[in-house]
Amino acid sequence: MVNAEEYLLEIPMWTKQKNSLEDVRAYLEAMGNPDRALKAVHVAGTNGKGSVCAFLTCALKEAGYRTGTFVSPHLEQVRERFLINGEMTDRESFERSFSTVLAVTERMVEQGKCHPTFFEFLFYMAMVLFREKQVDVVVLETGMGGRLDTTNVIELPLACVITSISLDHTQYLGDTISAIAAEKAGIIKARVPVIFDDGQPEASAVIEGRAYFLDAPRYPVGEDDFEIRGSLDDGTGFLMSARMRDGRNLDLAVPFEARYQARNAMLAVRTLEIIRGTGITADDGAVRRGIRATRWPGRMELAAPGLYLDGAHNPGGIAAFLEAVRDVTGRREKEPYLLFAAVADKDYRSMAEAICREIPWRGIGIARMKNSRGLDTEKLAGIFRDFADCPVWEYEDAGTALHEMRKAAGEQLLFCAGSLYLIGELRECNSSDGLSS
Repeated sequence: MVNAEEYLLEIPMWTKQKNSLEDVRAYLEAMGNPDRALKAVHVAGTNGKGSVCAFLTCALKEAGYRTGTFVSPHLEQVRERFLINGEMTDRESFERSFSTVLAVTERMVEQGKCHPTFFEFLFYMAMVLFREKQVDVVVLETGMGGRLDTTNVIELPLACVITSISLDHTQYLGDTISAIAAEKAGIIKARVPVIFDDGQPEASAVIEGRAYFLDAPRYPVGEDDFEIRGSLDDGTGFLMSARMRDGRNLDLAVPFEARYQARNAMLAVRTLEIIRGTGITADDGAVRRGIRATRWPGRMELAAPGLYLDGAHNPGGIAAFLEAVRDVTGRREKEPYLLFAAVADKDYRSMAEAICREIPWRGIGIARMKNSRGLDTEKLAGIFRDFADCPVWEYEDAGTALHEMRKAAGEQLLFCAGSLYLIGELRECNSSDGLSS
């Protein structure tokens, strides 16, 4: 019997190329077009996609809907990408959807089609699994970009959501905000409402233009749409007021210390408000309960006392991360330490410069990751030493790095960032060296 996880992780070694959307449709047709039986909210953007998906999922669950969510990447297990009502799908359902897609893949390859890429295979599995589970609504996160993304085969979503946009994957999506926004805006469909982050004028202009061309109703979300009103009593989140389209204010408790989550929560709230016209209705109570109950690992996550995990790995993500570090250290009156790692295809020098310029770190640790894309620790540490006014240490693995950096930080705060691969490895650490120590 084929081991699903092993097979999936070996796909990049033999897949020839990314399939076109026409080829993706051919694969789906061979599976009985499972996507056409599903109602979906389609989410793209550079930063915040996963958080918006998490807010939407929890609110829809609270409203009584059986919700299937497809997200990426995973931190520890591939099954994390397939959520039913916010929970990782069971192994039996995962294996069944894998077997279904594998059987179709073998037939299609025999007919001369290219083998699906890793992400394509997972997307097919999600569609099969969600159809089997008879979900009421799907929350669908793009992989990279939007226009050519595998998920963009979805033909008539309930709504399209575009989160904040910054420079990332520039070798594929373009090297300007406008170019990247054009790729993200590629998910917009004719006459389907689009809810988008209005914080970047260049991106907003592109999104507005594409939506206008397609006669898609437009709902920008900006700073005037919400207000942060203080911290939760236990210090693990904040209170915000969301301005609804009918002029009401909806008070929400957001369970994240990072204040940038207010914008992501507002994008989710506005989306839920807009799709009420499609028959998927989350009332104010469900929205409040859903936002309050939302959890999203690895995004400024308080994983243990004094330990924060954040997968920031591009300019926009790093800027939001640094803002959160300033806020958290200020409120807690503690000093910050950093554990960092990056993959080789990121603009790590610019990230290192910004990180060292913006925060008075007491110590910085550079970890070697298991992932083959990980940047050499000696090289990355050397770059940090060019900018840092504190000690910079190197570690040969994430577990050792976490153990030693937690000892160095003591009663202060340790922030871990730079790559979601690093965050996944840190979450896998055993209790003696890891998150519960």
